[in-house]
Amino acid sequence: MVKHSNPSRESAGSAPSPVDFYDAAGYNSENSIGYLMRRIMLMIVNQADKRLESLDLTQAQWGPLFLILQGRATTLAELSRELQIDAGALTRTLDRLEAKGLCKRERSTEDRRVVNLALTPEGKQASAQVPRVLADVHNHLLAGFTRQEWETLMSLMRRMLANAEAMRDGCDFGDAPMKSSRCCGEEE
Repeated sequence: MVKHSNPSRESAGSAPSPVDFYDAAGYNSENSIGYLMRRIMLMIVNQADKRLESLDLTQAQWGPLFLILQGRATTLAELSRELQIDAGALTRTLDRLEAKGLCKRERSTEDRRVVNLALTPEGKQASAQVPRVLADVHNHLLAGFTRQEWETLMSLMRRMLANAEAMRDGCDFGDAPMKSSRCCGEEE
């Protein structure tokens, strides 16, 4: 039996009610959305790494470079949060990127406690290759999909992400309350 969401609870700032598509007795990793998403993600990274091998970059390196290029992360803290990687491990990656001449750390002129990350011209050139490579890899993974199927897939994945973020934020999922009452952008 599938549980359906309770609209009155959702409008009150709660996340949709959980469903019962999985049960412990019949749980099989091959049918797990997490397992499948992880396998797909590993394939994307592997294929991108192969295509960026000539630049001597791995995902651990092209990921941060690309985020800096996009302006999505300009400090170690932002990069760590965006990539969900420990700041210590990320510092070692930045050390390697700096040694390769691809990025540099610059002390902020407004706040000396802040160290900004910037790409060198070589870093800009290398990271500019990443979108082309990722587009190519994703398009190969979507071979045989129609545009409508792709749009549906994207919509469904965004809904799952919203649910995952609600879980992280401690939302009340119907009859299964999480850790806190903060949900869907509401403050505690």
